[in-house]
Formats: sequence, C-alpha cells, structure tokens
Amino acid sequence: MLRITDLTKSFEGTVALDAVNLTIAPGEMVAVIGRSGAGKSTFLRSLNRLNSPSSGTIQYEGIAVSGLTGRALREWRRSCAMIFQQFNLVGRMDVLSNVLIGRVSYHSQLRSCLKLYTKAERTLAIMALDRVEMADFALQRADTLSGGQQQRVAIARALVQEPRILLADEPIASLDPRSAMQVMRLLRDINQQDGITVICNLHTLDTARGYCDRIIGMRAGRVVFDGPSTDLDARTAREIYGTDDDSAAFDEAVTSTAMPERLRAVATT
Repeated sequence: MLRITDLTKSFEGTVALDAVNLTIAPGEMVAVIGRSGAGKSTFLRSLNRLNSPSSGTIQYEGIAVSGLTGRALREWRRSCAMIFQQFNLVGRMDVLSNVLIGRVSYHSQLRSCLKLYTKAERTLAIMALDRVEMADFALQRADTLSGGQQQRVAIARALVQEPRILLADEPIASLDPRSAMQVMRLLRDINQQDGITVICNLHTLDTARGYCDRIIGMRAGRVVFDGPSTDLDARTAREIYGTDDDSAAFDEAVTSTAMPERLRAVATT
C-alpha cells in the first residue's frame, strides 16, 4: 500500500504540491490528470524521490520513503521505476545497452561502469525487449528509432528493474496517436498481467478514461477529484481543467471516448 500524507513541495516560494493525501493499493492503474502546472510531474517525481518533499510523508508498506537516503533510497528508486516523456535514452548506445542500464542499481559502481552484466541479465533484457516488440532492434543505436520505438525501449528498461510500482510521466505526450495507443496498451498489460501498480500522468480525459479505472484530478497542486473514471462528470472536469465552458461539447468530451480538438487544447494549455 502506498500512502501519501500531507505531501507538500515548494520551489523558491512557489507551492507545486499542496497537502496531497492519497492511498494507492497494490495493482491499481491510476491516471493523474490536469492542466500543465497542476503538479502532476512534481507528484510523480516526489514519489520516486527525484524531488524531496518540503513536508508530509510517503509510506510504502510501512517504510517511510520520504526519509530514505543512500542505499535504501537507491533500492526504492529501483522498485519504483520511472518512464519519462522524453524517453531519457542514451542516443549513441545500442538499444540493448540502454535497457541494461535498468540493472545498474543491482551492481557496484565499478561493475556498472565496465558493463559487467550477467548472462541472466542480458537474457532478461532481451525478454523485456521482446515483450515490447523491440527485440529485433537490440543492436541498433537508440537515436535511430522513432519516438514510439524509443518509448517502448524505455518501458523495457523499466521492466528489467523488476519494479513493484511503475511511474509514467506524460509517456505519450510526444507521440503520434498510433504510437500513443501502443504505449498505453503496454502499460495496461503490464499492470494486468504482472500486477505492477501503474501511476500515469496524462493530459487528456479520453486516454485516462480508456485505460485507467481510477482517476486523480489535480489543480494548482491540490487533489480536486479522486474516484472511478465513470464518476468523472462534466462539472468535475471543469473544476480540474479550470474552464467555465458550459457547452454541450464539453459534456460530450467527458462522457465519450473522443475529445474534440478545441477541448483538447483546453486540457493541454
């Protein structure tokens, strides 16, 4: 169980997270939605401890994650893998080597620098690439891949960490619709087949409703909605996205699987 209590994060006087309280059960797939600047990325980075909270606590199965340092912090980041919007691959390295970076925390610094991975780890990496349909590209440079292919490699890298929680920070924001669908299907399959908790930041309502059973809506660093995707109505969506649009088109965007382009712009501004 992941418990977040009064989680607050400030940057030079600007409050990015304002007393966030949430409980996320093992095996959930959760979408975090809201406009840019709502605090979604800061929230995920705080869970992974890429950001240290200004106050409040993060606990996982009784362990105070918010207070971890040193080796214990490295082990937490290993079990709480991150997928980023811009993939964070090393372009000059081949795909297999990029995936094996996910095993770095299992080794000493010297072994990692010398790339002394075991045969079992290399097999694990190939299996992860096969799962995301990228095994045929194992020896290809990462910077020759399309955006969708790079994101699938990033997912494979996260998988070889053997995580218990997978955090995806706007994983489809830079992708075309077809690649975005592939990535979201992969995340859903990982959640359902492996039982890994997935927490995914998304801009759009249609994607959140289509792939996640639970939605958390954030605005100005606060949680303003937390519930089943089926409970997200037009009034609540307006509160999350900060729009006074009372048109029927906005209601349709919430209740259907297709968001009109002009309302998509509201969500991504």
